[in-house]
Amino acid sequence: MAEAGIPPSQSDHQAEVSSSPNDKSAPVTQSIFKNGQYINPWDTWEDNTLKKFLKWVLFDKSKINLPSASELDTTLPVKEVNYEELKQPTPPGSIRVVWIGHASTLVQFDGITILTDPIFSQTCGPKGIIGKKRYRPCPVTVEELPEINAVFTSHNHFDHLDEHTVRALNERFGESLRWFAPLGLKRWFRDTGCENVVEMDWWQESCLESHPEILIAFTPTQHWTRRSARDYCKTLWGSWVIKGPSASFYFAGDTGYCKGFKEIGNRYGPFSLAAIPIGAYEPLWFKKAFHISPEEAAKVHIDVKAQKSLGIHWGTFRLGSEFYLDPPKKAIEAMENLGQNPDDFFTLHHGESKIITA
Repeated sequence: MAEAGIPPSQSDHQAEVSSSPNDKSAPVTQSIFKNGQYINPWDTWEDNTLKKFLKWVLFDKSKINLPSASELDTTLPVKEVNYEELKQPTPPGSIRVVWIGHASTLVQFDGITILTDPIFSQTCGPKGIIGKKRYRPCPVTVEELPEINAVFTSHNHFDHLDEHTVRALNERFGESLRWFAPLGLKRWFRDTGCENVVEMDWWQESCLESHPEILIAFTPTQHWTRRSARDYCKTLWGSWVIKGPSASFYFAGDTGYCKGFKEIGNRYGPFSLAAIPIGAYEPLWFKKAFHISPEEAAKVHIDVKAQKSLGIHWGTFRLGSEFYLDPPKKAIEAMENLGQNPDDFFTLHHGESKIITA
């Protein structure tokens, strides 16, 4: 552990978590908790100051307005979820993914069904009222979901941790649903009514009680956290590794580009499928440290040794200045420029599913 390691007040939150990574021979970057805050350990990080934020909001003229609803229905359609398909088990060595929107995915393999950063609300913000509104509707409701084994949360930003969605999922599934969260978030989940919560530090490992053969590891990203004026970086952020006997999945969450991805690939790769953010990257002078561009997403695909990658974190909330259809187009171009098969990095329509054979 780096300086101060796990805050003493959080040490009791480590039940059911192993502190030993798979391969101890390769050095990895540990989390840093100092003076009450988590700190990005890489030289690629720059603090996102209020001055930069105000400059973007008030003076950046590069923002592109979204088209009409009818044009969006053509260019970015929402597909009907195939619920009958989701009831069918995936064959050994295959993995099924449904893009719900933004960083929310439903993934099935090796007998489990999981969600990543679920947000089914119309608005991402405090109490789901104040904040950015969806410009593409959510294709599924909590009531329509199949049985969910686990939810993986990358960090506490409102577009990734939605209280209304969490409460609805907990009301439907109760203690049978296991929540995996970064250090510092267990208390928030408990206050929201969730009991079956596992809180983890970078490189720690765990599993599902019902599926002990599934390896789960929390891994680094380059980002930050905040939900109020007084909790800046008091909770950790990161990505998730879920490896089964016949298939594996990597969820990158929300991140800037850093060397941590090569460490993840060396320790846990290759992956049958990775979900990697490709949107909300413009303007680069403001967002580069904490959001990756499509070009950098292609590098992450290579670094983590993904067989296939799904582009996420785009097409749902207006969080960047880039043209709304640019992320998937530029991700394909980046793959080609890096000498990779462009078919290995794909995107889905909201509600659309795809099966990957490992």
